[in-house]
Amino acid sequence: MTTTVTTTHATTSSFGVMVRAGVVAAVAASAATMAVAAAGHAAGVSLDVGGAPIPVAGFGVLTAAFSLLGVVIAALLLRFARRPRRAFVRTTVVLTALSLVPDVIADAGAATKVLLMLTHLIAAAIVIPAVARRLAA
Repeated sequence: MTTTVTTTHATTSSFGVMVRAGVVAAVAASAATMAVAAAGHAAGVSLDVGGAPIPVAGFGVLTAAFSLLGVVIAALLLRFARRPRRAFVRTTVVLTALSLVPDVIADAGAATKVLLMLTHLIAAAIVIPAVARRLAA
């Protein structure tokens, strides 16, 4: 006698848990980057890049957008990768490093560049672990 086990429920559950964790992490990361940008601005760090100011809310919006893109990447890796957690962490660490390049070459002061890079790293430190721990090793 042969027994077949269906794992659709577990996969759907893992997917839902991962998406919820990713959305919560995206909201937290958005709030954190806005707080860091506001604190930096209050401390006298310019938010001007190329002569145009970045609104504090802009930090939150872009953080949310790219964090949710990370959730989409995680969902694809959950579906197609043999080791989704490992693939997600490697992919997002590389993407985080690449996200620092525009900050380094931006037409902005040194303090502004550091603040921009700090917000990228803070968002990554919140979102990557929150999503990764919900993926199969």
